[in-house]
Amino acid sequence: MQNTARKPHKMVSYSKYGYFFILPFFLVYSFFMIYPLINTFVLSFKGNGITSDQFVGLQNYQFLLFGEEGQFSAGAAIQKEFLNCLGNTFILWVGNFVIQLLLSLLLAVWFSDVRVKIKGTGFFKVVMYLPNIITAASVAAIFLMIFGNTKYGAVNSMLLNFGWIKDAFPFINDAWASRILVMIIQSWMWFGNTMLLLMSGIFGIDNSIYEAASIDGSSGLHTFFRITMPILKPIFIYVVITSLIGGLQMFDIPYLLHEGRTIRPTLKTAAVFIYDNFHTAQPNYGYSATASVILFIITAALGVFIYKFNTDSTAPKKAKK
Repeated sequence: MQNTARKPHKMVSYSKYGYFFILPFFLVYSFFMIYPLINTFVLSFKGNGITSDQFVGLQNYQFLLFGEEGQFSAGAAIQKEFLNCLGNTFILWVGNFVIQLLLSLLLAVWFSDVRVKIKGTGFFKVVMYLPNIITAASVAAIFLMIFGNTKYGAVNSMLLNFGWIKDAFPFINDAWASRILVMIIQSWMWFGNTMLLLMSGIFGIDNSIYEAASIDGSSGLHTFFRITMPILKPIFIYVVITSLIGGLQMFDIPYLLHEGRTIRPTLKTAAVFIYDNFHTAQPNYGYSATASVILFIITAALGVFIYKFNTDSTAPKKAKK
């Protein structure tokens, strides 16, 4: 008797074709990200200059972090400059992040509160996000016109006309005034993006939790600290880490916010230090690469610390139990 049973069809797997679609991303990423990163590590162990291929080992790291014997030596000078730039980076980042986070958190809670019922929230979201898409060069030019050091600056002109000051105040040339100005600019540019991230996290919280808290008589402040913030913790960690990465790489506003040809030492960040050593008359590729690697290590270490500090180590055991 002839066997009429049909042979099972062989299933065709199309998953392998997905790799062809994502291959361009990995090629571009390897060429523009991985290769420069590896090359930066290699350059950090070489001498300075365009044609210098001399292997100097950890000498560049020693000069930048520990200096060199002798107060007026080249190693001591470059160490002082780098550490000052690193200190400025942390000051500017902490200052703008505190303002940015408090403002973003306040607005996110306000706009997402169903009891407030604010009209036109979509319009306000767009307006607050707009500074994030303006180029840094345009922002620096606008603030230079507003806070110019001379009497022709908008703020100085207004203060002089009202008779509140006798001489133009050097907003750009004053050490702490210029720092505060950079903090305000950075906060203004990025608070909209942070606010939208926090709002997305708040909207993901089940409304029944807030209803139960309201029935139990929980106040708004108590609800915020006992319900909103603990549930918002993953988004909060993400915001802190991304802000840390962006803050330690701060370059455009501190570099562009100056009058004349000289950048104030109080506004020179680690990224500006890297750029300056890379674009001098005699480029110091070794110092630029070494500073980049040090900044990379600091960013990675702080990112891991923040993540571990804000993560419950017993969570996997609790979930398994």
